[in-house]
Amino acid sequence: MSQEHLPTALSVTLKKGVPPTGISNTEVPPISKELLDFKGDEGNPFLAPRGVCMAGGRLLVSDTGQNRVFIWNNIPTTMYAAPDVVLGQLTATDTGRNAGHDAAASSLLYPSGLWSDGNKLVVADAWNHRILIWHSMPQRHGQPADVVVGQPDTSSNLPNVHGVGSPPTARSLYWPYGVSVHEGRLFIADTGNRRVLVYDQLPDSHYAAADFVIGKPDMNTRDYESEDAVWPYSVKLGPEGQLAITDTQYYRVLLWHHWRDALLHKAAAVVGQPNTEESGQNQFGLFPAAHTLSWCYDSAFYNNGLWVADTGNSRILWFQRIPESNNAPADGLIGRPDFHTGSEHAATILGTEQAMYWPFSISPDPSKALLAIADTGNHRILLHQLNTPSAPSASSASSDGDFSTT
Repeated sequence: MSQEHLPTALSVTLKKGVPPTGISNTEVPPISKELLDFKGDEGNPFLAPRGVCMAGGRLLVSDTGQNRVFIWNNIPTTMYAAPDVVLGQLTATDTGRNAGHDAAASSLLYPSGLWSDGNKLVVADAWNHRILIWHSMPQRHGQPADVVVGQPDTSSNLPNVHGVGSPPTARSLYWPYGVSVHEGRLFIADTGNRRVLVYDQLPDSHYAAADFVIGKPDMNTRDYESEDAVWPYSVKLGPEGQLAITDTQYYRVLLWHHWRDALLHKAAAVVGQPNTEESGQNQFGLFPAAHTLSWCYDSAFYNNGLWVADTGNSRILWFQRIPESNNAPADGLIGRPDFHTGSEHAATILGTEQAMYWPFSISPDPSKALLAIADTGNHRILLHQLNTPSAPSASSASSDGDFSTT
């Protein structure tokens, strides 16, 4: 293989970046195969999708730039496919903020994080400073949510209920970007309030109060210390209760063995930094490395390992085992030919479509060894068949890239 060009995990050719002196720029073996470059409805494609979720055989996408959430009842297999349900707008093609009106149970304003188990749906309606919950999967366009968390009613949408400068409470939210549900409990990355809220059960009425707070001494504090998440954009739970908080502004992911540990203790391990005091973008290096991060926005547990959306470096990192100590190096990656090539390089001069660009969200499906990636900068969803050592066999992939979702 020539020293000038290396294939990426996206099966495209990129010019090799120049690494720091003394650091090898060895090609990383592929850990996935791209199956689909999906752009949504052909006449109404995505604009900067920041959230993606696969659940129950469905694909759900937050079309963030156009204030919509799309639902496909079957995972698409072609570049374009019309959605089965569009939420947030009065019609499938409208895109206005809150559908051009005041906030309502059926409207959205900059939707981001998504969670679903295939039956229930939770959406982080970030710029309305609230979380929307559907207790059964929506069946029609514009279907209103059943429950609003973070606001006293469906028409209120100020930060912390009373506006900018208002202190947080157990019931209020400020730019909530991430959501998860684990064993019936709701977890919210209340990003603007620099905390994670935990509800002992999925709320069934508006304006529910959180039961626990992670990262703060009480429900009314917004100040922060470097040992706690400064800008928690994503909160994810593992099958055994492991907790990952993706802390964007400190270029790191904070990890706990169990979410209850986070109520009393600081993170057991830090991904992307040597300790909780450091906060350097790529640890102040000119180039990324296997152990550094830049503007990371999401993470996800998968089998015994961890995926991290290293957004600013335009790559997805794979840790074959959940890191137990600070500053662990990744074992593999998607989107770049090596650990030292960043977002901007020779192949991006004329555009970024031939390479992943600023991926914000990831969603793995262990049962099918699939990974969905919100390739936000390229306005698309990428679907990959995984080939990690701890992943199940990819029996559903065929040689021509088609795949079965049954």
